[in-house]
Amino acid sequence: MKLIALILVFGSFLAGAFVTVLDPRLVNWSYLVPILVIGVIGLWMHRKARHAESQSGDLLAGNLTILQDSLNNILGNLEKLHAQGDELPVYEARFEIDRLFREDLNNFAEARESMIHVFGIQNYADVMSNFAAGERYINRVWSASTDGYVDEVRTYLERARDQFQEGARHYAEQLAAHSGSTDSASRA
Repeated sequence: MKLIALILVFGSFLAGAFVTVLDPRLVNWSYLVPILVIGVIGLWMHRKARHAESQSGDLLAGNLTILQDSLNNILGNLEKLHAQGDELPVYEARFEIDRLFREDLNNFAEARESMIHVFGIQNYADVMSNFAAGERYINRVWSASTDGYVDEVRTYLERARDQFQEGARHYAEQLAAHSGSTDSASRA
């Protein structure tokens, strides 16, 4: 259905462009209006198909696993960096951040919309608030590492760890509540 919708949108765009250049001074609206309606129908079909796809059970379950794994990896890596303490070379911290966090941060960001469908918008916002703050702190560590600010690297590593711990705690609560609601629904 998505392919058909995209064909309708692209076809109506091309047909509309063709109709408008036939006569440089006058647009034939009796041709253009139906073409535009077909394009709008194609957009509507595409949005409907995308919405249905984003709520499929397999995709949601897979994304919840990705979210959990990403949070666990981020927290584990933050703990590892924080445990290094004074042994972590300040100028090397930015390279460690790139190596340890980028993939998990990107994976989490790609899968995050599934939380809306599973947990609701408010719980999504609560988890994402902690995630965004933690990510900002990680970026701040990267910047402080580049500039050689030892104290800021350590301070913001700790703040990032605290934010991700809070986000992971809230995510785990929502996941447990969701698992409990699906278990009770399947028994009924």
